[in-house]
Amino acid sequence: MKANRAQVEKALKAPADTRFFLLHGPDDAGSRAFLSMLAAGAGAEAERVDLTGAELKADPARLADEAASISLFAGARYIVVEPAGDESLPAVEALLQAPAAGNPVVLVAGALKPTSKLLKLALADPSALAFVSYVPEGREADKLVMELAREQGLQVRPDTARRIAEATAGNRAIIAQELAKFALYLDAAAERPKQLDDDAVEAVGAASEEGDLSRLVDAVGSGNAAMLQAELVRLSSEGIEGIPLIRAVLRRMTLLARLRAEVERGNSVSAVMASQGKAIFWKEKDTVALQLSRWRSDLLAKSMGRLLESERQVKAPGGLGPLAVDEELFAICRQAARLRV
Repeated sequence: MKANRAQVEKALKAPADTRFFLLHGPDDAGSRAFLSMLAAGAGAEAERVDLTGAELKADPARLADEAASISLFAGARYIVVEPAGDESLPAVEALLQAPAAGNPVVLVAGALKPTSKLLKLALADPSALAFVSYVPEGREADKLVMELAREQGLQVRPDTARRIAEATAGNRAIIAQELAKFALYLDAAAERPKQLDDDAVEAVGAASEEGDLSRLVDAVGSGNAAMLQAELVRLSSEGIEGIPLIRAVLRRMTLLARLRAEVERGNSVSAVMASQGKAIFWKEKDTVALQLSRWRSDLLAKSMGRLLESERQVKAPGGLGPLAVDEELFAICRQAARLRV
């Protein structure tokens, strides 16, 4: 059956009658984050058994056997299947038909099509729970940063949270890594919370020279092709390319589209910017204001459509590669260069 976040979190902490969990969706890091809840509920001494979809395809009976087996150490036991897809279907069907399966099973899949037989089975069976994870964007990404920061003993203002979310492209795993680094730098912990300010972010964060996407975003939105080229080269050397770049630019285009709607209702650019308060990082306000004065709603919508289609193509089998993504960014950059206030 389909589960919401509260339902899947509760069930993972106490699996009870749930035979298996299907964690799927485009946010792989978000899906994997749920495994920590299952591990915590099982206890520190629990035995984790890792399998792959390919292994289950070769031996469909193994999953049911592992789920019914007793730990060698007589403690709790759980099974994780990753990556999982429709090749795991016979094994999951055997698991559901087994007379007993005392150990919880979690299948971690990526983005599954609505036609996926594995997904259909999980949604239809009452002893299964399926939950889809999407990459957090906008306020959801900011909220995630603040929640994870509290776990590290960090106090984060909304504008700083937004900056971290944008620099990490909303990737939960990268956000967690960055916050752990900030906590170490500030000597913060749950019992001794510290304020995470912009100075710390600039000193050691993803917004430092190693992984900052802000200059790339500014270059695309402002029509600066030379800066865009330099940033693509720099980011590629750090292993940052493809989808993170698309999402970073898409967040800026989405912000501009929302604000531009206010401008086209008759509000001045300065008034619209002032209404945002600290929601926009102070160092970016001048650039955002300039872009807001130049971009029109119809062109923003067209650019957002191109970015979304590019991401879809990147994810598709045999789809776009990094160079094709770069070309899309240059196309939007050229459009920006033609705009005038």
